[in-house]
Amino acid sequence: MATTGLTRGMGSFFKECEHAESRWSKCPHEYKIRYRNAAGRQTEESGFATQDKAKIRLAEVYHARKNSPQSQRKAERIQKYGVMHFSDYVAEWLKGQRDLSPTSLRNLDALLRNHLLPAFGSRRMGTFDHKVVEAFIQSMERNGIGMATQTNVFISLKTILLDAHRLGLFEDSPLDGVKAPQYDPKRAAIPSVTQLQQIRTAGDDAFRLVTDLMSGCGLRNGEAYAVNINNIVADDVYRVTEQVNQATSAYARLKHRKVGEYRDVPLPARTKDSIEQYADTYGTVDGYLLRNPKDITRAIPHHVIDSQWRKIKKSGLADIPEGMVLYGLRHFFASNCLSNGIPITDVAEWMGHRSVDVTFTIYRHLMPGSISRAAQLLDLGLAT
Repeated sequence: MATTGLTRGMGSFFKECEHAESRWSKCPHEYKIRYRNAAGRQTEESGFATQDKAKIRLAEVYHARKNSPQSQRKAERIQKYGVMHFSDYVAEWLKGQRDLSPTSLRNLDALLRNHLLPAFGSRRMGTFDHKVVEAFIQSMERNGIGMATQTNVFISLKTILLDAHRLGLFEDSPLDGVKAPQYDPKRAAIPSVTQLQQIRTAGDDAFRLVTDLMSGCGLRNGEAYAVNINNIVADDVYRVTEQVNQATSAYARLKHRKVGEYRDVPLPARTKDSIEQYADTYGTVDGYLLRNPKDITRAIPHHVIDSQWRKIKKSGLADIPEGMVLYGLRHFFASNCLSNGIPITDVAEWMGHRSVDVTFTIYRHLMPGSISRAAQLLDLGLAT
């Protein structure tokens, strides 16, 4: 089946028959046309006896679409934003990001200031395409930018360009075909069981409690700091409802969640004992266990535990894997789950990831399955 194109954006006409295009005018088969409708969806029509009738219909659709209020508004947006510098577009885009937490805004500002604005600040928005984005990713690789930073920078750029694409600035998304930076999960240093035991006993009771919550329940740092005894909703279930914001040291909604949303996670017996022992020893304020040392009516600031972690690493009191950060305790939780055959979909839910793809990308290498192992299991099933 051959197709013949017209002016860009008009679509094409064709015949679904065995005849060559040079014989279309003489063969008895009808012409068909293909075009994108006002909603951008590909549409086909058939029943055109001649090539001229097919072209006339394509022209009618094209001009109707071009003259529609929606198309005129799109043209106005392209005229306004297409020539706008990236820096100006980002400044306007940021005004609409009201749902971002203070920490997220601070991190986004750093990525813009250190990476995106130096690279694209004066670039006009209408000039982005996949080659521009690919070249930028390659430049980050050449400059030795850390993989985690590369990933975060790309996600921020992707969010901005997708917003521009929705406005109609690009016929084709400038992200089509772009290979995103791939986070290397092997760089995530995870302690062994023995190392974990040394780490959890190297600090004070608050540090031990945080260690048990992150390694036992998969909580993020800020979520562990917001531990509340009232969130033990069953002997083996802990309800994660909030976190301590790193920027404000105040309680805030969970990452990727709206205010009031929560997630339930498994509560191992040892972690439950740690929570209850700490509460019995130090008491609680409205159920909260970890408090600001200078004012128990306020949440514990991030720097209190972070400072202990740095001292423990420097002291050599614990055998800590090279390159491990405090977040490695959360990695231990994922490793413990996956190595014991717990489905990755459950692990993704408990860890609060936006999608299972995130969990799979980071922890795929921890999953015990392999092609050889799968073949053995399938063979056993076939033999029964």
